[in-house]
Amino acid sequence: MSGYLDQYGSGEEERNRLVGRLFGALIGVGIAGALGWYVFQFHHEESVVKTFVAAVRKGDYEAAYRDWGCTAEKPCRGYSMESFLRDWGPNGSAPDPAVFGLVADEGCNNAVLFTLAVNAKRQEKLWVNQGSDEIGFAPYANCPRKNPYAVLLDRSLGWLRKPLLK
Repeated sequence: MSGYLDQYGSGEEERNRLVGRLFGALIGVGIAGALGWYVFQFHHEESVVKTFVAAVRKGDYEAAYRDWGCTAEKPCRGYSMESFLRDWGPNGSAPDPAVFGLVADEGCNNAVLFTLAVNAKRQEKLWVNQGSDEIGFAPYANCPRKNPYAVLLDRSLGWLRKPLLK
């Protein structure tokens, strides 16, 4: 004869296992999503700089100057096409194709600060505004007033983004 409480708790173990798996899956999806966001958060700005680098490598300086946010008809104030060619063209300290490329990136308020290796002796800090996608020389060597937790995150997980910069 079965008693009143004989079936009490019989489905508990299966339900606990299901809840544990669901909780573990949610934590895993959350971690994967956060890592994906961290790795790809500057993807658009990186593509803008990579387009600029590709134009300079091909010798298409007009397109590179356009990527800079200027045109030959409407040059940037204080940065003419002649100055641009002195910095990025074959006559000045020309970019070395073996070295020329992105080295590092750093988020800074409403812009991204990129470090660009030009040749063995020269590295440039480029500033890309997130709203306008215009490239310019960075006003700072490092991002001022950056959140200390963001600095910690960049120093501990920054290696995840390095292969994507190439």
